[in-house]
Amino acid sequence: MRAVGSILVWLAVTASGLAATPERLKGAPATPFYDWTAAVPAPGALLRSESLQAELTLANASKSERILYSSTDGLDGKTPIAVSGALFWPKGDALAGGWPLVAWAHGTVGATAVCAPSFAGRSERDKKYLNAWLAAGFAVVATDYQGLGTAGGHPYLATRPEAYGVLDAVRAVKGRDEIGDRIVVVGQSQGAGAAFATAAYQPAYAPDVNVLGTVATGLPYFSQQTLAAILRGGASDKVTPTLAYSLLLLQLAELTTPGFDPQPYLTETGRVAYALGNVACLGAMESTVVEGRISQKTAFAQTTNPVLQSLYPLISYPTVALTQPLFVGTGEADHDVAPAMQGALVHDACAAAARVTWRRYAGLDHSATVNASLADSLPFVKRLLAGEPAPEGCSDAPGTTP
Repeated sequence: MRAVGSILVWLAVTASGLAATPERLKGAPATPFYDWTAAVPAPGALLRSESLQAELTLANASKSERILYSSTDGLDGKTPIAVSGALFWPKGDALAGGWPLVAWAHGTVGATAVCAPSFAGRSERDKKYLNAWLAAGFAVVATDYQGLGTAGGHPYLATRPEAYGVLDAVRAVKGRDEIGDRIVVVGQSQGAGAAFATAAYQPAYAPDVNVLGTVATGLPYFSQQTLAAILRGGASDKVTPTLAYSLLLLQLAELTTPGFDPQPYLTETGRVAYALGNVACLGAMESTVVEGRISQKTAFAQTTNPVLQSLYPLISYPTVALTQPLFVGTGEADHDVAPAMQGALVHDACAAAARVTWRRYAGLDHSATVNASLADSLPFVKRLLAGEPAPEGCSDAPGTTP
């Protein structure tokens, strides 16, 4: 079978080098555009830009650019780094004050430099979604996140690097060619977590960025309670592409924990899929998992619970008490980020006096919820732009009375 042959090839070529050094995770930039060798200025400076190729632009964009900008390493909180992304302008004439700006945070694509959406492109679902925001009169800035596009390693699901990448992308482009300073942060899946983290870190890290509100679909949440529930779940023998997420988290541990060795946690089969994540993107990892019939039980030689517990400070949010309004869209058939996990975040955010609008979509999964939610999230954002008061309280939150 082709799948088995693929696995054997990867086992022979890559598994032997699995325990080399975390330096291999840091990789090389996708192309010379992403390689910034000069001193990095203060966060939020535009370092360079170039026009995007036709296949990487969006149908509703009047023009589009690949951008490289300065930011701060979200792992150590101090080192200046370069981060890449893309910028799209809508068609037509901007209103007074310039185009409002959607800061888009993308979902999981992988952890190697060539997986950056500004280089590798976007899914048809994401193109449709971003085109809807452009058609509604928003410019869109889309970070690739730290370590995607650029070298240095991508700290998958680490919230502070994601937030810094989003906020500095906004700083780098606002004020350019009629782009205004009214910002809405929008994200899906990994990007939903990045969007929430952006709103949480914004007051301290980027008080100059005028975030009006946040829109998140398929929103992950690692609290002590949700983490405990995950740890109680144990290893499953079910074959599901979401195993790739667990492998990417193991990669995060290797990237960020000195001396960490992933090999004892992986079976021979698991090492194949894990090693693939060093050189390929999410789609290839998912295909290998599904075609090779790899489950948690066949991928892991021992429980990874201690690893997940050790990552908690990196993947948790600094606060759930957001100062800006939040829209959460949850598909009730979401098998990637459990609706119960999303509901737990809504509950905790509301208990912390955040202003949350939560909409649930019957029968829709993780992906289908993205575009379906526009019927509710676009009006939510337009009310914020119009200066109308945000919803008070959280009448639709779990544990409350509507």
